[in-house]
Amino acid sequence: MQVFGITELIEKRSASKETWLEFLRVPDLSMGLYVLAVGERDEQEPHSEDEIYYVLSGEGVIQVDGEDRPVEAGSVLFVAKNEDHRFHSITSELTLLVFFAPAEGANEPGSLGDAP
Repeated sequence: MQVFGITELIEKRSASKETWLEFLRVPDLSMGLYVLAVGERDEQEPHSEDEIYYVLSGEGVIQVDGEDRPVEAGSVLFVAKNEDHRFHSITSELTLLVFFAPAEGANEPGSLGDAP
């Protein structure tokens, strides 16, 4: 069993000065903490795995395949693999818990998740 404290994860991610902190990786799942500052540009590209975002805090808008939806603390978002998506119009720092299934990158060409 592994147990993670959100407060410790937030502190660790903040100390790293990175927007992304992966804290769990097994073949069928990976998890991370993603933080975007007010006005920051979300540079992510579509992923080859399904994704779930849980908004821990903040406010902004997510665009998925051209459709905008507001998000705030408590929002749960599902983004299917290969869907173009990004956060924008961030009015309060967004702190997101992110789940990839299977693990992020597992479906990319050349990964160990590929069929022989």
